[in-house]
This record gives sequence, C-alpha cells and structure tokens, in this order.
Amino acid sequence: MTEQPLLTADDLHLDFGGTKALDGASLQVWAGEVIALMGPSGSGKSTLLHCLAGILTPDSGRIGYAGRDLTAMSDRERSALRRGEFGFVFQFGQLVPELTCAENVALPMRLTGTPRCQAHRTALEWLERLDVADVAAKRPGQASGGQGQRVAVARALATQPRVVFADEPTGALDSLNGELVMRLFIEAARQTGSAVVLVTHEPRVAAYSDREAVVRDGRVREQEYAR
Repeated sequence: MTEQPLLTADDLHLDFGGTKALDGASLQVWAGEVIALMGPSGSGKSTLLHCLAGILTPDSGRIGYAGRDLTAMSDRERSALRRGEFGFVFQFGQLVPELTCAENVALPMRLTGTPRCQAHRTALEWLERLDVADVAAKRPGQASGGQGQRVAVARALATQPRVVFADEPTGALDSLNGELVMRLFIEAARQTGSAVVLVTHEPRVAAYSDREAVVRDGRVREQEYAR
C-alpha cells in the first residue's frame, strides 16, 4: 500500500427525509485494494458507496480522492471522474438494451473521446478476457444473466479506472455464475491495478476482498483484513 489512501470518507452524514442514511461514516481505500462493505439491508452501505463515487453528495463531511476534495467539485467535474477514472458494476448490469454487448463495453471509452475503431477493438479484447467474446454481437437481452454481468464487468474495467464501484454485483445470479463473475472480476481488477469498493451481504462474495468493513446504522463499525 502507498502511504496515503486513494479514497477517503471523513465523518459523512446524509439524511433522506429525516431518516439518517449515513451517521458519521468514515473509510479509507488504498490504491489497488479490494474492500468489501458488508451489513444488513438499510445499513447505509450502498449510500456510502454512492457518496464515494460522487453520485450522492453528503450533507456534511468530506470525501477525498487522489488529493482532491470530491465534495467540493462541481457536478461536471464529478461526472468527468465517473467517466474517466471510476468504473461501475451494478446488480442488474444496467447495460443499454439497444446496443450490442461490444458496443456497451465500448461506450465509456467513446464518451471519453476514444476513436470508434480503437474502442471496439479494446471492447472485444475485454470480452475475450472475461470469457464472453461469443456474445459480442448480441444485445444484452440475448445473453444469459451471468454473461450479461461479465459484459458489465468488462465495461467497467475497459477504461482501466483507478476505482471500480460494485454494488451487489452477483445479487441477481445463482451461486455458480456468481462465483465465476467474481473470480474473473477480481482477477482482472488486480491485473489492471484498480481498487474495488464492493457492496455485498454475502460472505462468499466478501471472501474475494482484501479487507472487510461492516456498515451498521450509517457508520463503519468494524474493519478487518482478510486472512
């Protein structure tokens, strides 16, 4: 690990209509590490992830990223970070149904100005890497759930982001497909050097992490390194 964390949350508070979603949550994430945020439903773990990713803005507290104050950035600046330096994997993939799987993987690269041919070539390489090259020309609705989630992982990693945020990435999959997705996901993330912030309530998914942090009542209550 480097001396300074890549991503930090300091004393975050966030209310939704009088309900405390975060109540003093603090966390540090180092470059290249995989950290699992665990906790029961409603504990605040997904809210914390969304704040770390700049999707939600806390009512108070500070989020630091690579020496910058993410909470002080404009919406435009945070959007640029999400396009270029952050990657995302969600529970249901959230692929664009009108695009082919290859076009879905290429999309973030196209949004950052990568030429079409280069983006498509890189997308095919990532689909091959995630063992789903056979669905490159298919639309997401023509792929299985496990294949679609591997396409989503390819899309998240194709830009080689510094941080990938994964919110219950295997929550919609059976155990066999879930294990396959996680194995390929974490292997690929480690090869690219991306840090991974992983929200899950499943111990078998958290077992892929370097460190686990338990979120309860809007706070990070426990942290430990995997053995």
